[in-house]
Amino acid sequence: MLMHAAQAGEGVEVKITNDGTSDIFVTVYDMNTNPRKLVLTNARINGFTSVPISLTGDANGEASLSWTATSTDAASKKCGHAETTVSNAASVKVHADSACSA
Repeated sequence: MLMHAAQAGEGVEVKITNDGTSDIFVTVYDMNTNPRKLVLTNARINGFTSVPISLTGDANGEASLSWTATSTDAASKKCGHAETTVSNAASVKVHADSACSA
């Protein structure tokens, strides 16, 4: 299987992976667009499951994304978030294992 580097403006294929056993709700933004583009909206991702998405590549063929995650357990709410830059065929591990801010 051949892989090539994405060129500016091309789609960068990325897997969003829940790195825990519990289901979480995940929201992902493409930070290379202006305004930023909502790619996933509160998508439920089961434990250790991946969801493929396509993001916009920058001049280096890399994608910049921001994600937030919340646990599905309302009684014991946990959160997580991060921003990262990735290249084509990357996997971004997401999780909700910290206290949520008010």
